[in-house]
Amino acid sequence: MDGIKITVIGGGSSYTPELIEGIILNQERLRVAEVWLVDIEEGQWKLSIIEGLAKRMVQKAECSIRIVATLDRQEAIRNSDFIITQIRVGQLAMRRHDEYISLKHGVIGQETTGAGGFMKALRTIPVILDICNDIEQLAPNAWLLNFTNPAGVITEAVLKHSNVKVIGLCNNPINYYKKFAATYHVSMNDVSINFIGVNHLIWITDLYIKGESKIEDVFNGWSDSYEAKNIPAFGWDLEFLKPLGAIPCGYHKYYYQSDQILQDQLEQFERNETRADQVHKIEQDLFEIYQNPDLKEKPKALEQRGGACYSEADVNLIKSIQLNKKTSIH
Repeated sequence: MDGIKITVIGGGSSYTPELIEGIILNQERLRVAEVWLVDIEEGQWKLSIIEGLAKRMVQKAECSIRIVATLDRQEAIRNSDFIITQIRVGQLAMRRHDEYISLKHGVIGQETTGAGGFMKALRTIPVILDICNDIEQLAPNAWLLNFTNPAGVITEAVLKHSNVKVIGLCNNPINYYKKFAATYHVSMNDVSINFIGVNHLIWITDLYIKGESKIEDVFNGWSDSYEAKNIPAFGWDLEFLKPLGAIPCGYHKYYYQSDQILQDQLEQFERNETRADQVHKIEQDLFEIYQNPDLKEKPKALEQRGGACYSEADVNLIKSIQLNKKTSIH
């Protein structure tokens, strides 16, 4: 096969059109021959819709990328160069259970932190390790790029219990780069950020614009921190940030502002409007849009899903590995 093979496990995800867009935009350099979208039987109807939209996007871009949708995970993995995992074991119904069970007991319900994240991890780790077993047998040289939440826990499980080359990714860092580039009216290439931590638990310890440190601007209230769509925008107390000497990402609010987060979630719980309920509605709307035969590009409505720009981080990483660019991925 002339070109690389990318396999997306969880190909029926509503995020997939963004990934397809990213691959198309970088096709001249990446030379992707095939993108295999694989899912389970329960997700076949979503997979079929995503397959149709992906093919229309490729056709509009006049790319030669072959899109293959299948329920055969092993065939999809076979001889792949890059494998992306974006799965939800139990689908959205289980996310709702994670949130509601947690909140019934008076603790935070969330898919990456606390009791909800722990329940999701227990369901997901065995499946991910089963996928890794397939990779070891059928594509031993492939890179696994994991977006499945809780991302840090899942990636650590792969590192400790398989021989698969794995990198855990999320869209937090790239959105900070975009945020500060817009704030200072510069290109992303003029922004440099020092991070510590991994995935959803990162801190920014310094921020440079054209080589000059600007983190004091944040501590002095000049710039707000980026917040993802799925995290309550309570803001940060500057008197708290200054002695900390770092900017926490939004997910730290589940620890630093737990009382406020819990109260907010309990109010949503009483109205049957938790994040799981919101995502279910967004997904319904998205797949309604995706079925439009005239749609041939990623719709703007996808930005409401909470994972905006994840494909940009993903494709940047694939480019760096495939082209040996030795770049810092953000």
